[in-house]
Amino acid sequence: MSLGDEDGYGNDAGRSSDAYSTIGGTRQTRTRLPEGPGDPYGPRRPARNSRSLITVAGVVILLLGAIAFANMGGDDNDGSNGKSDTTSGNRADAAPTSPTGTKPVTGKNGTIPSGFAHNQQGAESAAANYSVALGSVEMFDKAKRDEILNAVIAPSAVNGFRTTLDQAYSSSLFKNLGLNEDGSTPDGFTFISRTTPIGTKVTKSSADRATVEVWCSGLIGLAGEGSTKPVTDGWFTITMELQWIDGDWKAVTHSQKDGPAPVGGDTRASSADEIAGAVNGFGGFTYAR
Repeated sequence: MSLGDEDGYGNDAGRSSDAYSTIGGTRQTRTRLPEGPGDPYGPRRPARNSRSLITVAGVVILLLGAIAFANMGGDDNDGSNGKSDTTSGNRADAAPTSPTGTKPVTGKNGTIPSGFAHNQQGAESAAANYSVALGSVEMFDKAKRDEILNAVIAPSAVNGFRTTLDQAYSSSLFKNLGLNEDGSTPDGFTFISRTTPIGTKVTKSSADRATVEVWCSGLIGLAGEGSTKPVTDGWFTITMELQWIDGDWKAVTHSQKDGPAPVGGDTRASSADEIAGAVNGFGGFTYAR
């Protein structure tokens, strides 16, 4: 739960419910005067156009999900016993992210969480975890990619995913990302590919099927001194149809679109060594609703 989830958090009930109405909790506001020769704040910085400068490598990999997955779908009758999806209803507001009391997972399938609850919360948690796995560095290694697909994809759809992804993860893609032709990382560099779920929502559900959207941010690039493919970030939404199979949720379809993307901040870009150290030093999570 974030600090702005409830009024009066920390016994500061007198604060406005608008978490951005004060600066540092001091209830002081900041006023920018018209610019002039004596402007104490100095000239304003022009609007940044960094989003238009994302490297080809970043664009290629962040759109890889759409290219690789968009045309794949499962058999609508496979394992559904004639059941059709029913709309769960549009929710006006996103559900709170505070713990619900239901344990998200009970085990692991290799390195990927498994044993999700047979309900909407379990479907959301599964979709978030599967998004992390499908956007990881391990997907660039054929053997590891096959293990991930076997763990998260429905048996009826896994061969289609595997064929399409084997074509997508090609030597030309590796070259565009600054990798060696076999997908390995050049000496002296750290290859980064990480997907981080920001939030999830169920758009359709039935007893054994659920369609889940996962809003994500992502990192992709080659960190290291002299890298021509520096690490960039991106924002995208993954839509995943899940089916309840043999006691767990499995992905049947997967698609991806850009956004929603926030306005870029003014944070100073870190050095390649700092980025590599952060990715290697900060491990991933088991995500849950």
